[in-house]
Amino acid sequence: QLVESGGKLVQPGGSLRLSCTTSGGTFDYYAVGWFRPAPGNGREGLSCISTSGFEYSDSNKGRFTMSIDDDRDTVYRQMTHLNADDTARYFCAAVIEGDDNDCLQEYEMDIWGKGTLVTVDS
Repeated sequence: QLVESGGKLVQPGGSLRLSCTTSGGTFDYYAVGWFRPAPGNGREGLSCISTSGFEYSDSNKGRFTMSIDDDRDTVYRQMTHLNADDTARYFCAAVIEGDDNDCLQEYEMDIWGKGTLVTVDS
């Protein structure tokens, strides 16, 4: 089970850090990623970490940073210079076991959190 936290109301231009923890204690998965609802349908991958390292979607390069703490029990999404377009529910998801999976793809994910809501508004 994955649990996201950190979402809240923030003013435009502000920053926020989201967290994702796992009931298993540590992220002993092949990959972990951050997602948000995609326009129309489904969820778009924003960033992820796997045995190959960090990956970011093109739209997530620059203002957003993903990290994992040294104990590997929390995954973070640092968000800066927020604007109204960043308003969304953000989800953490994981690939339990994999090999060369694309961790930015929704269909690759095995488990999901319920999400945490970020609202950017003045």
